[in-house]
Amino acid sequence: MTRLSISTAVAALALALLATPTPDLAAQQRRVVNPPGTPTHLPFNNGVIVGNQLWVAGMEGDVNGNVRDETRTALEKIKSVVETAGFQMTDVVAVQVYLADINEFAAMNEVYRTFFPDPKPTRTTVQVARLVNDARVEITVTAVKTP
Repeated sequence: MTRLSISTAVAALALALLATPTPDLAAQQRRVVNPPGTPTHLPFNNGVIVGNQLWVAGMEGDVNGNVRDETRTALEKIKSVVETAGFQMTDVVAVQVYLADINEFAAMNEVYRTFFPDPKPTRTTVQVARLVNDARVEITVTAVKTP
C-alpha cells in the first residue's frame, strides 16, 4: 500500500467511526417522575429527568372557568412534580403558558408571579384555539439543577 492509500484508508476509517451513532448516555439515564396520587393510566408521564434537566408535562389546573384558580392549581401540580423530582422552583429556567384567551394574561400573571422567586425563569405566553377539557390555561416548565 502506498503512503497516500494508507492515509486515505485511515481518513475513511476515522469518518466511518465519527458517523457511527454512539449510544446517548443521557437517554439511557432517563428517570420518570410521577408524584404519588397522580393518574397512571395516561399516555405520558408528569416529568422526565435526563441528566440535570427536568421536563414537566403541560399541566392544567382544576378546570372551573376561572383563570386565576386554574393557574394556581396548575402551578401547584407543577411544583409537586418539580419537588418530587428533587428540584426546586428556583431551578425552573423556562416556562410556556398557553391561554385560551390572551385577555386573561394579567389575571394569570397575578397568580404566576407568586410561584417563581427571583431570578424569574424565561417565559413564553401564547393564546391557543382550545385547550383540553376547555381549560383556561395550561403550563409546562423545564428545570435545570446546578451543582
